[in-house]
Amino acid sequence: MNEQYRRHGLPQPTPRLSPEEVVEHQLESLRRNDEPYLDSGIETTYAFASPTRRRASGSLERFTRAARSDVYRPLVDHERAATTPAEVSGDTARQEVVVVTPDGEEVRYEFRLSRQRGGERDGCWLTDDVVPME
Repeated sequence: MNEQYRRHGLPQPTPRLSPEEVVEHQLESLRRNDEPYLDSGIETTYAFASPTRRRASGSLERFTRAARSDVYRPLVDHERAATTPAEVSGDTARQEVVVVTPDGEEVRYEFRLSRQRGGERDGCWLTDDVVPME
């Protein structure tokens, strides 16, 4: 996370957050993607990405390009979102999300999370993947 992110007090992973709260932080940040600064919502989503996801995605710049791809673009600046209760099994969780775009299109995703063991994010729920659903 850069200094600008910290200075604005944007959400960060903590062990106190449930899987639902982690997804909610990401959805709300993406809904207001450019508040308080350009792509801060995408940066928040990156902050909640698991080490596995970060290895697959690479840098924040590469992650931002992926977030703006056709597959994930509906999440950025969406009008509203609805979620199902998270399904938690041990250290993994899944939660279905439906976002409504400014054009009224409904798009479904499944957020897949895992509770981290060891390291600086020990005990934190982080996102491993966001999968488009039919």
